This record gives sequence, C-alpha cells and structure tokens, in this order.
Amino acid sequence: MAFVGRAVQRVALAAWPSLSPLCRTSSRSYSSEPTNEKNVPYEMTLKQESGAASGPTKPLPRSADVVVIGGGSLGCQTIYHLAKMGMTNVVLLERDRLTAGTTWHTAGLLWQLRPSDVEVELLAHTRNVISKDLEEETGLHTGWIQNGGLFIASNKQRLDEYKRLMSLGKVYGIESYVLSPAETKDLYPLMNVDDLYGTLYVPKDGTMDPAGTCTTLTRAASAKGATVIENCPVTGIQVRTDDLGVRKVKAVETAHGTIETQCVVNCAGVWATKLGDMAGVKVPLIAMHHAYVVTERIEGIQNMPNVRDHDASVYLRLQGDALSVGGYEQNPIFWEEVNDKFAFSLFDLDWDVFMQHIEGAINRVPVLEQTGIKSTVCGPESFTADHKPLMGEAPEVRGFFLGCGFNSAGMMLGGGCGRELAHWIIYGRPERDMYGYDIRRFHHSLTDNNRWIRERSHESYAKNYSVVFPFDEPLASRNMRKDPFHQILTEQGCVFQERHGWERPGWFNKDGAAPVKEYDFYGAYGKRKNTSYKYSELLAKEYTFDFPPHHNVIKSECLSCRHGVAVFDMSYFGKFYLTGPDAKKAADWLFTADVNKKPGSTVYTCMLNKRGGAEADLTVSRLEPGAANLPLAPESNGDAYYLAIGGGVAEHNWNHIQTVLQDQGFRCQLTDLSEDMGMISVQGPKSRDVLQEVLDTDLSNEAFPFSTHKVVTAAGHQVRTAVPWSTVQSNSVEKTRRSRCRLVRMDGEKCQVCDKEFQLK
Repeated sequence: MAFVGRAVQRVALAAWPSLSPLCRTSSRSYSSEPTNEKNVPYEMTLKQESGAASGPTKPLPRSADVVVIGGGSLGCQTIYHLAKMGMTNVVLLERDRLTAGTTWHTAGLLWQLRPSDVEVELLAHTRNVISKDLEEETGLHTGWIQNGGLFIASNKQRLDEYKRLMSLGKVYGIESYVLSPAETKDLYPLMNVDDLYGTLYVPKDGTMDPAGTCTTLTRAASAKGATVIENCPVTGIQVRTDDLGVRKVKAVETAHGTIETQCVVNCAGVWATKLGDMAGVKVPLIAMHHAYVVTERIEGIQNMPNVRDHDASVYLRLQGDALSVGGYEQNPIFWEEVNDKFAFSLFDLDWDVFMQHIEGAINRVPVLEQTGIKSTVCGPESFTADHKPLMGEAPEVRGFFLGCGFNSAGMMLGGGCGRELAHWIIYGRPERDMYGYDIRRFHHSLTDNNRWIRERSHESYAKNYSVVFPFDEPLASRNMRKDPFHQILTEQGCVFQERHGWERPGWFNKDGAAPVKEYDFYGAYGKRKNTSYKYSELLAKEYTFDFPPHHNVIKSECLSCRHGVAVFDMSYFGKFYLTGPDAKKAADWLFTADVNKKPGSTVYTCMLNKRGGAEADLTVSRLEPGAANLPLAPESNGDAYYLAIGGGVAEHNWNHIQTVLQDQGFRCQLTDLSEDMGMISVQGPKSRDVLQEVLDTDLSNEAFPFSTHKVVTAAGHQVRTAVPWSTVQSNSVEKTRRSRCRLVRMDGEKCQVCDKEFQLK
C-alpha cells in the first residue's frame, strides 16, 4: 500500500486485508476493548499476554515505605532511583504487565535540547541512565540507539529558535550544529531541502526501546532490594485524618491484600485521574489519542538521524530500515471514558485525523510517496494544561505524590524526573528547581474545573510543535479569574496576559478594546473559528524573538512611571490572612525578618525551606485586633497578619505555609481572600500627590512613614493603604524600566527604552 497512493484515499482501509498476516493491523475500535495483538515495531517487544486474572507475580508485603503505582516509564524510573538512593522497602504495583498502559507503544525518542535549562538537565540524566548506567549495573542492553536528531527550519524564526536551543545546549556540553540546506542534504540524502532555511543537528540524540528500558530498570531496582509486583490492580487508597484535620495516606488496597504505607506515588499515566479520585486528589490531565504509522523498508534510510519537522508538525523516527511517521494535529481525539481494562491495546487509526501529517512527511522525504505502510499505532497519551508534567506532593493529601501527565515525553524525561521525584520523597524537596512541574503551581479552582483542563490541554497538544515565542499567550480557557478592574481595563484597550488562571494586564492597545473571546478549538470539532478577533491578531504580531510591535507603548509607560506616576493593577497577587492563638509563633517560624512590630507595620521578608533556601519573598503586615470587616480585615482577638504574595507563586506559597503549620502543630488559620480584593500599586515620583487627592489621610513621610499601612477612605470606600517602598521607589522604577527591555542585546547596543548601552559582563 503506497504511503499516499492508497493512504490518502478511503480505499486504503478496504485494501488492508491484502497485507501479509505479520504486518496486518488487527481491527480495533474506539470502544477501548483490549486486543491480544502487540504490533509495535521494537527490537524487544513484550510477548506476554495480558494476565491480570492470574494474580500477583509476588506476594504483597504488609507494609512499605513507598508504594509506586504504575509500571510505565515514570514508575520504573522512580522505583529505580528510590532504590539507588538507598530506600529499599519500596514496592511497585502494576495492574497488568510492565509498560501495559501507554509506555509500550511510545515512539521512544530522546531529544537533548528543550527551551529550559532544567529540562536540558533532566534529559541529560535520562540519556546517561539509558545509554550507560543501566548497562554498567546490569549488563543488559536497554535498546539505546544513538543515531542523532535533526530539527528542520523552514523559516528564519524557526532557525532563530534552534539557535537559542543550541546556545543553551552549549552551556551543558551538548554537541549541536546549524547546517545549511546543502549540508543537510549531505547528511540525509533522501531529504527534500528545497524549502529549507536551515537545520539543527544534534549527533548524540537517539531512541530507546520502552520495554527493554523498563525491564532493565526494574531488574536493577530489584537487585537493590525493591519489590516489583505485576498483575495487581489497585482498588483503593486509604486516607486518615489526624487530630489537626490533616489528611494523610494510610494504605494501598488491592484485590489481593492491603499494603500499609505513608507514601504513594501516582505514576498511572492516563489512569492517574482515577487513581487520584481514590484519595480525593485532583489530577488535571486529559487522555487523547496519539498515532504514528510504520512504513515498509526504505532503501538508503539506514543510520539516518531522527527528524522533527516542527512547521509540518511531523516527526520521523528511524525504525531499522523503515520510518515511524507521526505528528500533532489540531483536532486530536479525546478518550472520553478511560477504560481500566485497556492493556497492551490500541485504537483504530482515524485516517481523517491522521491524514494532515502525510503531506508534510512526503514533502520532507519524497520517497515516502511510493512506500507502503506496514502497521499503524494509535494509543492513549496524557496531556496537561500547560504542557508540563504533574509532579510533587498533592496539596489535598500528605504523602500522595504525582508523577504523571508527561505530554508524550515520559520516556525522554523519565530518568531525570524519576530521580527528582525520588529525591522529593526522601528529602522533602527535589534537587533542581521543579516549580514548573510542581502540581502546586495550579490554583485549586482550576484543577477542579473540567472546562479549563479540557481546553488548555487541547491547546497544549495542538501547539506541541509551535515556535516557543517569549510573548505568547494561550487562547484557551481564558477569563477564568478576573479582578474587580477587569471590565474597565478591557474598555480602555488593555491586552491581558494569562497567569495561573488570572487575567493580568499586559499592555494597552491604543486602537481600542481587544477582549478575549471564548475558545474556538482552532476551528476543530465543528466549532466555528473566531473571526475579527483583535486579541488574537495582536498576539500574532508578538510572535517574534525581537522587540514586539507594542514596545513603544511599553516605553511610554515606563517613562511615565519614571518621571510622573503610573498605576499597576496587581490584583492577581495572593492575599492571605494568618490568624489564631499561635499566629505569632507561626510568623516567627515562617518569616526571616521580624514581622512582630507594632500593629500598622509592613515588613518585606522571605520564607525559607528546611535546607535554608529561599522559598518565597512577600510583604507581611501586622494587623490591629478586632471584629471582622471582610475582606478588608479578619476577626482577631490577638495577633493577625496580612500576607501579600506574587500571583504566580501564590498557590505554591499557600501550600508551603499550610505544610509548616501542619508539621509544627500551630493552632492558627490561613485564609485566602485573593478573589475578594483588588490590589493597586501607584508608583512614580508624583504618586503621593495623586493619592493625596483621593485618600482622606495625610500621606507625608512624617504622618505615613515608610513600611507602614493604614485603613483609610478612598472615594467613600474603605481601603488598606501601605507604603512599603518609599525612598527606594526610584530604584525600583529604574529596575522595572530596565527589565521591560525584555531582551538580551549585543554588547554596546542601545536599549530602545532607556537609550543606555548594554554592557555584557
């Protein structure tokens, strides 16, 4: 069956029976019924039949320090690293056989470059584990093949993105080269380079065999004392509530017995949401169909690098003397009802969905037009709202950890993330800055909102291969959290940014309002695509690595703040009250500065973690005791504090404080009134002049000194007013103004905002 000749046509499906029995893909339907055929083209393929009915492969222990649930990439990597770090009383439970869920059919690609320093480090560790460590420890080959990776750029912006990746990679010693079209042709003779702008070649990228990798990981973990039990589905998670009302993991239930434990790790992939429900933990991910096809033999393809043609949304993985061809479309199929019995199973490939990748693949490697398709692979993958995994301890239940939602990157990120997760469990926090993966980055109002999860996860899938521009904003699930000033700012032309659900002011469009519309799923699923969408049009103009078109607007705003006055809407900040009998003890424990000054004081301070590292910076205001005047003041008979925390880290900080209160047994309450209050920051040398006309209090330095706050009246409304910066205000403005330059420039080049020359140090 020719790649295009029949695949493009409907008759392709009718022609399927003509294939030989070894290549034929068995009939599979969207009902998610399991199939006995395991037609995934790896050197090492699991040949065991699904055997959950035969019972556990090993007796269940009565207790364990950690129980890892899920025998895919993350589960195997996590138990391997736990055992390697010395924790041997650990158990991995797999409901069927290892890799039976999504790992067994994954493409197994490993690319070393991603647009984040932490991710580059995570990928490097995975590569070391797969290509070196495991073989040295066990003498077994994981199926690692180092054939290199080639990133395709069809335009200047894409090549600019690759150059940024290359620069980041150099810091970590990752070998990579920018190639011209002619050099690319020399490297990959079967490739069409007529439409190329250039490519990025990474010689030490490669592929791994999922089954071989996971088998080797569990053997290495078992040799260190860990226990791996297959054919043992989890039926429940027992949770106890202690005397302080804190919910903690107690045990894991199975049909074959119960394991007492204080720590569970949810590595269940697309089934992670159901496992979370057993413990009352929200796991915000969505399961979708992801597909690729495997071609018949291609002469001359041997030893070629793997290819990512991002602009065509296609990847080409070397498969011996053939290619696996897959991609990411704008209309992926949602797996609406996740089936617990789905093991070593696949869906039918929907050609109407997959066909959009064929043209790009043939354009890149023309020989594919005359090449047959040997097999199709369409299985479930989990995707998250911000295209990043879900890791760390769940805020709802202590001892319940997440290691799921890897957006088709579980194999390549598995080693690095498995190590960080193990470190998190043993030492209370990861070694690296894993905030971008921490489940606590999401506000609870979002993790419990199906619309937000579905829309944002769809967009993360659809934009999987889009250029990562510094000024990009999502279009999905907007207007979820709006402050009191949202409507008036919209009418004034505010172009909003989205941060953790909040609509945050970004800049002002002089041509009028640009409201954010309902998500149109990019016109997929029969949705009518938004037209005359000014916000989207403005956003498209910001797709650049240079200064954005509205840079002059930002310049004007910065200069106004520098020389006059500017108002910043900071309502997205977290606004918490700390009250109760032990509030003073808690404050002394939490904050590095002495916040126990007289009521009316405001202190800028930090919070530290157990290792002495900075967890957060915030302002803490000591309040007068008195009756409740919510949201402006809480009820308090003693010590009470108002905490103002950056909106991007508010949920994370909330959970940090709650954890400290629980661990130390402080009798106090933390109340979140972030949604009930607005926050305005007035800055600039004329700020006091403007405020004096509005407020009914004396704003002089003598009457209202630095680092104090008062409840005053503004236009007939009571507000809490603070002066936290005072004499350092001009320096703050200068720092803000310089930071808005938003781009590192060449040495000696002038800034378009402040006209100063950049000097590289």
